Amino acid sequence: SSSGQPGSQTIKKGHRGVDSTGETTYKKTTSSALKGAIQLGITHTVGSLSTKPERDVLMQDFYVVESIFFPGEGSNLTPAHHYNDFRFKTYAPVAFRYFRELFGIRPDDYLYSLCSEPLIELSNSGASGSLFYVSSDDEFIIKTVQHKEAEFLQKLLPGYYMNLNQNPRTLLPKFYGLYCVQAGGKNIRIVVMNNLLPRSVKMHLKYDLKGSTYKRRASQKEREKVFPTYKDLDFMQDIPDGLFLDSDMYNALCKTLQRDCLVLQSFKIMDYSLLVAVHNIDQAQRERAIMDGTSQSDTRRPAAQKALYSTAMESIQGEARRGGTIETDDQMGGIPARNSKGERLLLYIGIIDVLQSYRFVKKLEHSWKALVHDGDTVSVHRPSFYAERFQRFMCNTAFKKKVISIKLSPSKKSRSGTTVPRRTGQGGVPSQSHSSCETKAQPIQYTLPGSHLGRPDLLPRTPPVDEANSDSIATTLSTSSL
Repeated sequence: SSSGQPGSQTIKKGHRGVDSTGETTYKKTTSSALKGAIQLGITHTVGSLSTKPERDVLMQDFYVVESIFFPGEGSNLTPAHHYNDFRFKTYAPVAFRYFRELFGIRPDDYLYSLCSEPLIELSNSGASGSLFYVSSDDEFIIKTVQHKEAEFLQKLLPGYYMNLNQNPRTLLPKFYGLYCVQAGGKNIRIVVMNNLLPRSVKMHLKYDLKGSTYKRRASQKEREKVFPTYKDLDFMQDIPDGLFLDSDMYNALCKTLQRDCLVLQSFKIMDYSLLVAVHNIDQAQRERAIMDGTSQSDTRRPAAQKALYSTAMESIQGEARRGGTIETDDQMGGIPARNSKGERLLLYIGIIDVLQSYRFVKKLEHSWKALVHDGDTVSVHRPSFYAERFQRFMCNTAFKKKVISIKLSPSKKSRSGTTVPRRTGQGGVPSQSHSSCETKAQPIQYTLPGSHLGRPDLLPRTPPVDEANSDSIATTLSTSSL
C-alpha cells in the first residue's frame, strides 16, 4: 500500500505541496496534522451525534453546520492534542447519519474504520491537486475538496437523499460525511466516500472513461506512474473489442448506468467519469506462479466490506433478477467479465467526479451566452447530451454482452436455432453458422449485437434511431425520450 511519502513529487499542485522535510502538505498544513485533526473531529462529532435521538430527516437538517473548537491543551469537550489549535465543522450531521444508516454503516463501525488506526495517504492521487486517504481497513476514502465542490454537495443533498431512498443500489459516489478542518486561518474541506478499489486486490489496468475522445489520452507523465490511469482513447486502443459480460450482468450494469445518468442529468451535472479498474484473474495466477508462491500480497483476500451496496457487484445488483444475488464468494466484490482472449477478469467500477460539474456549467454558460441568447438552452440540453453519449460509449464500446457458442449434441440440433441469433446484412460481426458449432467444439465466441455502429471514435455523433443497438434498446433507453 501507499506510504505517507509523496514519492517524487517536489512541486506544488493546487493546494497540495511538500514541506522541507519531504512531508505532503495541504494549504500549508502537514498531512500528519490533518490526519490527526480529522480523526479527533470525527470521533467527537459521531460521539455527540449518538446522544441525539433517532428521528426522520427534515429539510433544515441539510443546512445545519456544527462547529467545535479543539485547543491544543484540550477543553471540557475535547481532548488535548499535539497539533496546532483547530476548529472542526460537520455539515448536515443528521442527514449524513441517515445516509450511513441506509448503507448499513453503524456508528461504531464508522468510528472504528476511520479513527482506530492511522489513515493511509494515497500517493497516486490524481490530477486534481486533492489529497486522498484510505482507512486502514480499505472501507473508506477521505478526499479534500474545494470550497465550491463542498458547496455543490450541500446543494445536492436533498435530491441525493430522495434518489438514495428510491434506489440505494447505484454506481454514483456514496457520500458518508462532509467536514471542514479550520487550521492556520485556512479551511480544509473533506468528504468521506466509499472506496472503489480495495488495495488487497491487484489492479492490472485502470481507466477513467467519459465517452468523449477529444484529448482523452493519458499524458506521458501519467503513463510513467506505477499505476497509471488511462483514458478513452487508450481503452479503445488497448481493449478494442471491449469487456464481455454475461447477459444478466450486462443488462444490470447498463440499467444502473441509465438510472444514474438520469439522476446526474436532473442535477445538470456533466463531466463525470466511469472509473474502471481491471483485475485479471488469469494474469494474477501467472504472476503468482512466477513468484513461486513466495508473494503473499496477491493471495490475501480482502476483508468483506462493512457498508452495504458498496462493491461494484452490489451496486448493480438491484437490477439483477429477483432470484437472489448474482454474486459468488470468489468474486471479491468485482463484476466478473472476460476480455477478447477469454481471460477471466474482475471489474471494479463507479462513477466519479460528480462534484466538479459546477466549473463546467459556469464556463459553458459564460462562453455560450454570447452565442445562444437563451442561456437556458445551454443548461438544459448539454447534460442530456453528455449523459446519452456517456451511456452509449459504456454500453456499446466499453462493455459488451457475451454470446457463448457451445458444441451441441445432435439431439439438441432442433433447438440450436435459438442459441446464436443470426445477423445478416448489417456489416457487423457475422454469427457463427450452426453447422460449424456442431462439427467442432469451439472456444467461447463473443459477438456484439449492434457492432455495426461503426467506429466508436466518431463520438459524439448520434447514430440515427434505426441504427441503435436493437438488443439492448430496452435496457439502454435513450434519455432524449424521457
